[in-house]
Order: sequence, then structure tokens, then C-alpha cells
Amino acid sequence: MDFSKYTDIITQYVSEYSLKIVAALLIFFIGKIIIKKLTALLKHLMINAKIDKTLVEFLESVIYFILLLIVIFSSLNAVGINTTSFLAIFGAAGLAVGLALKDSLSNIGAAVLIIIFRPFKVGDTIQAGGAIGTVKDINLFSTIIEPIDKSIVIVPNSSIISGNITNFSQREQRRVDHVFGIGYGDDLKLAKETLMEIINADERSLKEPAPLVAVSELGESSINFTFRVWVKTDDYWNVYFDMLEKVKLTFDEKGISIPYPQMDIHTDKTQP
Repeated sequence: MDFSKYTDIITQYVSEYSLKIVAALLIFFIGKIIIKKLTALLKHLMINAKIDKTLVEFLESVIYFILLLIVIFSSLNAVGINTTSFLAIFGAAGLAVGLALKDSLSNIGAAVLIIIFRPFKVGDTIQAGGAIGTVKDINLFSTIIEPIDKSIVIVPNSSIISGNITNFSQREQRRVDHVFGIGYGDDLKLAKETLMEIINADERSLKEPAPLVAVSELGESSINFTFRVWVKTDDYWNVYFDMLEKVKLTFDEKGISIPYPQMDIHTDKTQP
């Protein structure tokens, strides 16, 4: 048997394809290094241009993914693989995966809408998707929200877009609202004056817009005051809780009662 013929064929294929494989690997690894440096440069330029952090991170991910696909197809071409047929297979597989992951794709679509219309950004305090807190991150699939108790809530982007979004950070000022009740036997004017004094004594209370203390309801067991004061957004929660404490302590000092629902039961004693 003449092995020299087969040896020549093997040598020919090895010499031909080994060079192509080496070229493909070089294209892939060098291309990947270039992509990392290029995306890092683009990110730096966008940050210097003061583009929103959320948009910068989103564009960085998209650009990196697109460039990586280009490098992969270039590597396949170097080996001699027909990328046209590969793209057809990739498209069919992508359709099947898309149908299987339609919920995930809806989250990606919602992320794009959040990025474009920017109803909120990282660092804002929002109420959306059944959660309320500070936005810590926005990725392609979910928004990370940190409530006041410092836990982490991961909300799918589609849940946020499909419902109402309340952004508490869009304005520099925010209003603290409370309702305080006093007994019918208490001095109404004294209670109203006391509530206004509490507001005016707090340096965090803004003069404009003007605060409000007014009788809003004659309830079943109490006279209710609407208590409204404007503060800077960053002071909101501190003022919110401080006012509750100050009102209770001051009412106790001045003998103003804060009633709670009661029920009087009268019995009719009859002789048998």
C-alpha cells in the first residue's frame, strides 16, 4: 500500500487549514482586545460628554455585543466557513429562542423605552412595579431598587413600563402630608396654632410654597387637621418621621388629646 499519497493529502490539508485556524484565532483574540479598548474609550468619551450614566452603560453593552459578533464572523470567514448560511441558521435559531424567551425580550424592549424616554435614572427615588426606593441599577432585564430598609428589590422592566411610575426625585421640593386628629373637647385654635409652630420651628420647612394647617374633617371621634409642609427632596423622610414625633410630644405637653376610635355600649337592665 502506498502511504505516501495519503501522507501528501494530509500534509496538504494540515498546512492549508492550520494557517487558516491560526489566522482565525488571531483575528478573534486581537479583535476582542481591540473591542475592549474601543468600548472603554467610547465610555470615557460619553462620560466626559456628561451623558446619563444609565444610557452610557446601555450603549456600552450594545456596542460591545455588535462588535463582538463582527469579530466572530470575521474569524469564521478566515477559516473558510460560509457565514451566509450560518447567518440563516443563526436567524432561525434566534427566532426559536425569541419565542421561548418572549418575556425576557419584553424586558429588553422595556429597558430600551426606559433608556429613551428616561422616566427615571440611577439615583432617583421612585415607586414602580410594586416597589418604592432608590434606583441602584438599570440593566437589560430588570431595574434594581433599594427601599428605605436597604434591602434589594429586583423588578422586571416590563412590570415597570406596564404600570404607573412615580418619580420623587424629578423635583427639588417635596410635600410632607399628615393628618392629625384631636378630641371634640380640645381647644381647636390652640391645636392649629401648635401645629403651625411646629412647622415654623423646623429649619427644614420651606416658606414657599406656604405650609398648610386646616380642619379637613369632623370625624366620628375626632376633629382632623390636614398638615402639609414643603421640604427639600433630600429632607423628606427625616422631616416626615420627625413631625410625627414632635406633634405627639407637643400635644402631650399642652394637654391636647389624640383620640382613637371608641365604642360606648349601653345596657338596658330590665326586671324579669
